[in-house]
Amino acid sequence: MSDLNGTVIAAHGRHYLVEAGTEKLQCVTRGKKSDVAVGDSVKLQRTSANQAVIEAIDERNTLLYRSDQYKSKLLAANVTQLFIVVATEPGFTDDLVSRALVAAEAAGVTVRIILNKIDVEESLEKTRQRVALYAGIGYPVIEVSARAYPDATRDTLIPLLQGQSSILIGQSGMGKSSIINLIVPDADIAVREISEALDTGKHTTTFTRLYFIDEQTAIIDSPGFQEFGLYHLTEGMLERAFPEFRPHLGHCKFYNCHHINEPDCAIRTAVQTGEINPMRHALYLQLLHESSQKLY
Repeated sequence: MSDLNGTVIAAHGRHYLVEAGTEKLQCVTRGKKSDVAVGDSVKLQRTSANQAVIEAIDERNTLLYRSDQYKSKLLAANVTQLFIVVATEPGFTDDLVSRALVAAEAAGVTVRIILNKIDVEESLEKTRQRVALYAGIGYPVIEVSARAYPDATRDTLIPLLQGQSSILIGQSGMGKSSIINLIVPDADIAVREISEALDTGKHTTTFTRLYFIDEQTAIIDSPGFQEFGLYHLTEGMLERAFPEFRPHLGHCKFYNCHHINEPDCAIRTAVQTGEINPMRHALYLQLLHESSQKLY
């Protein structure tokens, strides 16, 4: 029985697929532990030709996760950048985009926004105006059309991915799968192999999976989701996760200001003067409320 090192490339329930050198091993954890994330570097104990037990998780550089009142859901470990995929159609939810930005800031992960389907001209200007809010805060917006301009899309994205461990997230229908298939040509085959290895059924897309493009470059595809809870973030983490708040922090009348309705609040003043978008301040208040509700 040999000890091996590997990277978790897919997770479904408490079953994991780990790439260890040239092998892909089906893995479980000891006991009921399920705190393993795709992207984790792990130490394994082989139990058979294609199976192993995860004995330990190496220290993580970053961890992206979402949480609700009762539990948390690990998205990916050791990622260096997050791509949020939005599209001209169907419409995307600002709330989801904003929450993903906050999660990335709190985790120390760089964020870029991909605006897909720019060939849908009737919706393009309106969508550009919506993403301009995020561009104004400092998040780069990359315009592509995976279906209409596949070569240009590939040429635009591949240099941004090089040498990074990136995760793509987005609501269903944004074209995330089309982008993944452009960058990882055999992604469909890999998904089938992973489905069989994890016994999740042939056509499931409900698991997160990692693809190595080369030794230094990985891309993680996550299932589409409609909610992004951040109940795990404390008040201090939240206020620092809004980049446009940072110049004003420490300038409120009260050192322990919550930026809700206190007098002489520098954040609320910045909202009134237009330096902070009211929608962003409203999100902060909503997240603050949620973080006070957690039960787990």
